[in-house]
Amino acid sequence: MTPQATGAAHQLADDSSRTPEAAAVTFKRMLVCLDASDYANRALSESVRLAGSAEGTVIGIHAYAAKLHDHRFRQMEGGLPERYRKEQEMENQREVHDTLITRGLGLISDSYHDEAQIVCDAGGVPLERLSPEGKNYRRIVEAAASGDYDVIALGAHGLGIVPGASVGTVCERVVRRVPIDALVIRDPERAIGDGPLVVGMDGSPRSFGALMLAFDIARRTGAQVHAVAAYDPFYHYVAFEKIAGALSKEAAEEFRFKEQESLHEEIIDSGIARIYQSHLDVAKTVAGDEGVELTTELLEGKPYQTIIKYLHQVNASLLLVGKTGVHADPDLDIGGTSENLLRKAPCHIWLGQNTYTPPFEAVARETITWTEEAEVKMENVPETARSMVRIAILRLAQESGHTVITSNLIDEATARFCPDRGGRMETHNPTPWSKEAKVLLDKIGDPMAAPSVRLRAEKRARRENSDTVEADHVRPFLEEGAAETPDWETAALARLSRVPEMVRGAVRRRAEAYAIESDAARVSLEIAEEAIAESREVMGDTMCAGGHKLGASCPAGES
Repeated sequence: MTPQATGAAHQLADDSSRTPEAAAVTFKRMLVCLDASDYANRALSESVRLAGSAEGTVIGIHAYAAKLHDHRFRQMEGGLPERYRKEQEMENQREVHDTLITRGLGLISDSYHDEAQIVCDAGGVPLERLSPEGKNYRRIVEAAASGDYDVIALGAHGLGIVPGASVGTVCERVVRRVPIDALVIRDPERAIGDGPLVVGMDGSPRSFGALMLAFDIARRTGAQVHAVAAYDPFYHYVAFEKIAGALSKEAAEEFRFKEQESLHEEIIDSGIARIYQSHLDVAKTVAGDEGVELTTELLEGKPYQTIIKYLHQVNASLLLVGKTGVHADPDLDIGGTSENLLRKAPCHIWLGQNTYTPPFEAVARETITWTEEAEVKMENVPETARSMVRIAILRLAQESGHTVITSNLIDEATARFCPDRGGRMETHNPTPWSKEAKVLLDKIGDPMAAPSVRLRAEKRARRENSDTVEADHVRPFLEEGAAETPDWETAALARLSRVPEMVRGAVRRRAEAYAIESDAARVSLEIAEEAIAESREVMGDTMCAGGHKLGASCPAGES
């Protein structure tokens, strides 16, 4: 769910390896399919409502296939009654039919737009009109793929609905092919917000994208938000039962069938439950950060069936899911669970394309645990740097696919920060402070200014080749008082933006302190690089000083 790191030390200096998030839905340009059906009319009213909340525009589209009708008529000419097959009558019929099709279908399309105009005017939302000629689903998909629209809204059924149908052919063809979010109306009698918004979570970036979208829609409609995660603990029982009937006694013994079955019952099934619960826990954390109240529920059973049952139970008005899920391959047009929900959900469904990656710390907190030995080892890290070091180790754990951090994993992370003396990074012990210097630093009343003064004093002490930060190294910066924060050059700001968020503030303060110390009016790219390099060294020193030694990995004499 978070990007692969290229090494914890490198990750401190450059976080540009993160996969960019797809742009969030803005409701600024909403494409709505019109056909005068109850489903299409509800799609229009909901689009006007959402676009109106974002000062957006609704674009109505109705495609009509005049050429297709003309081709069909020509095929049917041979079956016309005898009186119509005389040459003059035939030409007359062709002319009448051509006029009816080309002008008549155009008039019908205009009438759909005219009705949409009334709804948009009432909602104070501008309307744009599209009436392309051609196969309906093809023209709709072409419009949606143009890059001009945020969302497409359409009915699950059109005018051709018949009893027992789960979803119309146009709807299904469009939803499979469009590259943007799709809002599918399944109950023309209900508005979004008449019941809770329910989000299907499977841990994929698209499911978290759907969660963030639900928060946005909830703010606009006043609806409650629920998040559900569904897993199937019964699949393996069925699978093993079938396998047992097919295996010979000898094969079962070689396969150690009973042990495998026990493994799935005792470990894998319960492990899957913990994984899906962790998705909900992360969602809860994200909701707290967004200031949104979130109800969560872990469901057991076939995912789409248990989600549908939950939708009925809470009387949901909208279900939001990723169009594809956590197991999708690049060529998949729609996920299996999402497809079944498109066909069977009792409420409107939003099939999302946008992605969101939760903050790394939130994901790690819910999905990664530490052994007792590892926790004890972390106690050796100075408290001031413990949080930063912990994040570096968590990133390494996630990169390597581990969900439990052991002492060996901490040692591996230490190796990345404590290269031998032949490496590129020259390390040094943190500069100690004299008692008098500490007293002066503690007297600073502004908690935002103290870190800057500390960094600047340490820098001055190192430049003077002093083994200790003395009071004289601190006083010049106290006398300056609350010096103005230097401006940043554009290139330096761009470089800072690639530093991981959890250490970005410390790097910023260090760079600004260096700029002030060197009497630079602005933080240049060179100063930013110097601050980043030293922050990396400090982390390495801290891990080595914390007792995480690997023989030659930490410089001799350090502890």
